[in-house]
Amino acid sequence: MQQLSFKNRIASHYIITTALLIFVVFFVIYSIVKLSVYNHLNTDISKEVENHLNEIEIKNNTFRLIHMDEWEEREHNTVDVNPVFIQFLDKNGTIIEKSPNLKNEVLFFDKKKNDSELYDTKILGNKIRQIQVPIYDGSTIVGYIVIAMSLEGASMVLQNLSKILIIAYPLILIILFFIARFIAGRSIKPINSIINTSNIITKDNLRSRIPLPQNKDELFVLSQTINSLLDRIETAIEREKQFTSDASHELRTPLTVIKGTLEVLIRKPRMAAEYEEKINFCVNEVDRLNNLVDQLLLLARFENQKQTLKLEKVYLNSLFLDSIARYSSKIQSKNITISSDFERDFYAETDGYLFSIVINNLISNALKYSNSNGNLTVRIFNNDAKVECHIIDSGIGIPKENLERIFNPFYRSNATDHPEIKGTGLGLSIVKRLCSLLSIEIRITSQEGLGTKVILSLFEA
Repeated sequence: MQQLSFKNRIASHYIITTALLIFVVFFVIYSIVKLSVYNHLNTDISKEVENHLNEIEIKNNTFRLIHMDEWEEREHNTVDVNPVFIQFLDKNGTIIEKSPNLKNEVLFFDKKKNDSELYDTKILGNKIRQIQVPIYDGSTIVGYIVIAMSLEGASMVLQNLSKILIIAYPLILIILFFIARFIAGRSIKPINSIINTSNIITKDNLRSRIPLPQNKDELFVLSQTINSLLDRIETAIEREKQFTSDASHELRTPLTVIKGTLEVLIRKPRMAAEYEEKINFCVNEVDRLNNLVDQLLLLARFENQKQTLKLEKVYLNSLFLDSIARYSSKIQSKNITISSDFERDFYAETDGYLFSIVINNLISNALKYSNSNGNLTVRIFNNDAKVECHIIDSGIGIPKENLERIFNPFYRSNATDHPEIKGTGLGLSIVKRLCSLLSIEIRITSQEGLGTKVILSLFEA
């Protein structure tokens, strides 16, 4: 079964609700008219009862009609125009007198009926509404008067009203459906705009954006949200393209160097020492290439959030000291003074392996960019409800304008000014991603020529 369009579904839901509402309104209208008609008829019957009770004479437990010419009135002689049917009965229910328009018919009489109770019945094939009222002589019932009036007029009014309502009901719904469909069509124009814009957006064309509606309603928010999503997707794809380009360049460079070195070696015979020198150079480049690949794989692994965290209670003091010990040879070679300032023993609920990668990368960077005979300070202390870890070096520092870019993959501050410092530009990218996974806040401050401070903020276990 083919589903209705969104526009038609909106119109249908509107019509279903409206149909129920109109039905209730029509039912109320019909009920009010019917009640009004019957109240009017009941009032007329009550007046007739009062009038005819005043036209009888009661004497010696009997009664008689004073004005016999009453039967000559048109309403008592005809059944065509507003007839009034009158019937007098004695206390036993025997008919004493009746209006001429009854002819051979009699009005229904039941002693069990409540006095002055109005009810519907039929006579001469016509609907009537009647009442039976006892006639009293003091406290004694001496007879009854039964009065009835035709319901044909009232029935005609109610029938005509019901026909009008029945005919009008579907017509109103059909008209309202097309009106609702038209309004719904205008209301979903922004959705059509979203669809059209989405159809032209591809991986090679991410610059198109959805025009924002003038009215700041839900569709405005939706369009704005989708545009923001497109901005993020475009940024992510551009970042991915840049990452791929930079990765290709970084991988190609050592391969080119290795290829060039080997080509030089095979051009002519050389001394064993020269062969050994060039081969060692190629081995170093291969090690550099392996390190780069490992870092790329690590970054890609965490970028895709495929890493499952293994939370445990980690002893922070030991983690920093172990990392410093791991780079003892580099510390000795550059004669760097190490200072550690731990207020007490600190523990954190985190992934020990991943946090160790963060610490190792930061310590490695601090040592790499430190000058000979420099200083490296590690501090751990409480700051409000968190633990702060500071790694402070006295190295070359980072220019202020470069601080915002240091977490970008393959970005290396002052790379051209310091060609002697080798690196891939991936360390801080990995650190930033891991800190995000571990819910660790990282901040870096630096002064060119004076050094850099890295601040890690995390919750204590």
